[in-house]
Amino acid sequence: MRIDRLLWFLRLAGSRSYAQKWVLAGHIRLNSQRVVKPNTDVAVGDVLTLPMKTQVRVIDILALPRRRGPAAEAQACYRVLDAKGAMAIAGEKARSDAQVCEGQSLP
Repeated sequence: MRIDRLLWFLRLAGSRSYAQKWVLAGHIRLNSQRVVKPNTDVAVGDVLTLPMKTQVRVIDILALPRRRGPAAEAQACYRVLDAKGAMAIAGEKARSDAQVCEGQSLP
């Protein structure tokens, strides 16, 4: 499925034209590679990195939606990999754990 269509179906973009602009700007990554073409194919098992307004969201595609349905239906098609409550990649908890593991005291 095209990445622009997928973003719209998953309700991560407000419209398909906005999804196309988002991809063309080069802000989205597919399996750690920058995507710049809206017709790039996305498959089940791919990982998307999306810059949202207040955070960067990393999602794993579990299923390809057939339509732009309700939000609950769209959210069932992906899994957020670094969700709230999980250890943030560069958050305070991650830094403190790393310092403790390295034998350093916390400030």
